[in-house]
Amino acid sequence: MIQRDYLIIGSSVGGASACEGIRRHDKRGSVTLVGAEVFPPYKRWILSKSFLREKDPNLKKLQEFDERWYSAHKIETRFGTVVTQFNIERRLAVLANGESIEFNKACLAMGSRPVRPPVAGVGLGNVIYLRTLRDALALKEMASLEKSLMVVGGGLLACEAAASLRMMKLKVGLMHRDSYLLNRYLDPETGTWLTDYFAKHGVAMSMGESLNGFEGKTILRNIQTKSGNRFPVSLAVVACGAEPNLDLVRNTPLAGPHGSPVTDYLETEEKGIYAVGDLAFYPDRIMGGVRRQTHWENARKQGLIAGANMTGKKRIRYEQIPSFWTEIFDLRMDFVGDFSVLPSRVDLQGTYAKKKFVARYYQGDKLRGILLCDQPPREVESAKTQLRHALGK
Repeated sequence: MIQRDYLIIGSSVGGASACEGIRRHDKRGSVTLVGAEVFPPYKRWILSKSFLREKDPNLKKLQEFDERWYSAHKIETRFGTVVTQFNIERRLAVLANGESIEFNKACLAMGSRPVRPPVAGVGLGNVIYLRTLRDALALKEMASLEKSLMVVGGGLLACEAAASLRMMKLKVGLMHRDSYLLNRYLDPETGTWLTDYFAKHGVAMSMGESLNGFEGKTILRNIQTKSGNRFPVSLAVVACGAEPNLDLVRNTPLAGPHGSPVTDYLETEEKGIYAVGDLAFYPDRIMGGVRRQTHWENARKQGLIAGANMTGKKRIRYEQIPSFWTEIFDLRMDFVGDFSVLPSRVDLQGTYAKKKFVARYYQGDKLRGILLCDQPPREVESAKTQLRHALGK
């Protein structure tokens, strides 16, 4: 039986940051980081952006920490290792190789996995779900061989992947069931402008088309829509959302319908067990309500705070204005605040034509979100301050 003070499950940025948070406040406690991927924690957000476009990407630049960091900080790493059982009462985790780790405190950082649409052909060859480094490497190789490809989806990952592939001079189509891109976040006018921007950059747009299935014997040959259209493509990138990896703790208090419920200290109702990143369903003390964020910066900050709290030497609340960003073609867009509900009013400063603007999203008289396009970092920080003042925080 292996005994550890701290067990981190998931070699994500959240898991790596939890290790860092622990070591900032506890230099001696025994720490083991277990991850299913064979690679050390890496910057997953780069995969759909610069990494995809580079001819010979530097894998070391992807790493969250150099591998030597873990040994220097006396953190045992078990990469390429799956945790098959997690016993809350006994504080015990069983690995796929049969070994057991008895822990005092644990942090769940298993991240999320791509949603597979409930249609035929989702497992055909050349149907790619872009989530891991291996997925990105496979997509780079396939894209160099195939003549035409289709991105299915209209969210952040779909937009980033489609833009990167088009910047590689490939013939790219994009199919989305809504009438405009990023409809989960953008108002119709801004969303329509962004959709037109893709078309102007040579992406064949198929908006308002719902996926009905992928056709082919072993390799993709066509994509069929519910309206009866068929698109003859030999490669598809499916980006239809992600769901939290909670199978390990399914049917326990650590798994809820929207993620793993945690306090504002990122601790679950099981004392000593924390959850971060794509898993954490946390109370938002600034914007109100409870939310789960699936963005790199959120996971990074949560990991640091959870790691510090696990040591018992700190007691830090997670209180952040929700924010994330994306890079699409030559656009940099920052989202600050709550974009979960379409605004009742939008105040636009700047112009779409110049690709430089700030859009303030209101619910009634209340400012709820600020969208910034190609604005300097100081304006993004200013937006966070504006929201705090608007909310009286």
